[in-house]
Amino acid sequence: MNHVRVLRGVAGAAGFAAAVEAVGLSGLVDERFLPRMSTILVSAAGLIVDPEFLGDAVATLAAWALGLLLTVAVAVPAGLVLGALPAVERAVRPLIEFLRPIPSVAIIPLAILLFSDNLHLKLAVIAYASSWPVLINAIYGLKDVDPLAKETLHGFGFGPLAVLARVALPSAAPFIATGVRVASGIAIILTVSAELMAGGSEGIGIFITEAASGNRIDLMLAATLWAGLFGVLSNAVLVAAERRLFRWHHARSEAAR
Repeated sequence: MNHVRVLRGVAGAAGFAAAVEAVGLSGLVDERFLPRMSTILVSAAGLIVDPEFLGDAVATLAAWALGLLLTVAVAVPAGLVLGALPAVERAVRPLIEFLRPIPSVAIIPLAILLFSDNLHLKLAVIAYASSWPVLINAIYGLKDVDPLAKETLHGFGFGPLAVLARVALPSAAPFIATGVRVASGIAIILTVSAELMAGGSEGIGIFITEAASGNRIDLMLAATLWAGLFGVLSNAVLVAAERRLFRWHHARSEAAR
C-alpha cells in the first residue's frame, strides 16, 4: 500500500512537471516569466554545487530545526497541562480560538519591529505558527486516553503523576507526533516567508529575493523547488518515525477501519 502511494505521488509530480513543460513549449507563456520545467530542473541541479545556495540552505534549515525544537519545548508541556486540567483548558480556550486563525504571515511585520536579530525573528514566528497543531493535538491526545485504564491505576494506588507517565503520555504520544509532523511543514513555510519579508544576509528566502531582483526566474523557482523538497523530505522522515515508534497505534487505526 505504501509503495502504491509513493508511485501515485511520483506520477502526480511527473504529470505536473510535464504540464509546465508543455505550457513552456507551446509559447502560451513567455519563458522570461515562466521557464520550462526542464530549465528549472537543470538550475535546481546546479544549485547542489552552488556554495552560496548551500550556505543559504543551511541557514534556513538551522532556523527551521531550532524553531521546531522551540515549538515542541513550549507547546507539548502547555498542551499536556491543558489536557490534564479541563478547567484551565476551558478558561483559555477562547484565547486559543482567537489567536489560532490569525494568519501567521501577518505577524511577521510585528516581529520585525520586536526583534532586531533575524534568527530570533524567525524563531519567534516559527514558534507562534507551529505551536497550534502540537498544542491542540496534545490536548486531544490526553482527552482520548482510556478512562478505564486511568481508573485501574488509581485503584492500585498510583498517583496522578504516575498515571500521566504510565498511561496518558504513551496514549497521547501518537497525537503529539502527528502535531509535530504538521508543525514541521508550517515551520518550513514560515522560515522562508520570514526571510522573504524581513530580509537579512542568508537563507533560501534571501536567495529567492536576490534571484528575482536579478531577473533569474529559473533560479528563483529552482530555490523554491528545493524549499518544497525539504518539506516533503522532513514529512517523509517524520511519517516513517511515527510508523516505527507507534506501530500499535497504526495497527489499531487499521483495525478500526
